[in-house]
Amino acid sequence: MIPVTGSALQADFTITEGPSHTYKLDVDRLTVAGYTDELAAMAQAIYLILSIERYQYVIYNWDYGIELQDLIGQPVPFAIPEIKRRITEALLQDTRITDVTDFAFTLARGMVHVRFKATTVFGDVEAERTVAL
Repeated sequence: MIPVTGSALQADFTITEGPSHTYKLDVDRLTVAGYTDELAAMAQAIYLILSIERYQYVIYNWDYGIELQDLIGQPVPFAIPEIKRRITEALLQDTRITDVTDFAFTLARGMVHVRFKATTVFGDVEAERTVAL
């Protein structure tokens, strides 16, 4: 067979986004508790993305998770804008998340608690994360 290039090569397929139907996790008991979809699935996806340290586990793609461990020991004026950037970067890897806004930071005993809003194709999700400095 002779390879075909240029205008003779045409794609006869389209790429479509799959549904967000997934297993519902019961994080308190570390079990699966049925199924979830749309906005609840997005809240769960955001929780999982922010719970996985990027590059630490070979099972996850390098685009999945967030880098926070190297912020330990950093000064607060450096850490706060960096946390905001890293949360935004980590969440926007998911094509269902369109924007991350409304960041609010609280400092207490070497910890930074951040609250924010993630805008998804299914609606807005309020989320939070605590980061140790």
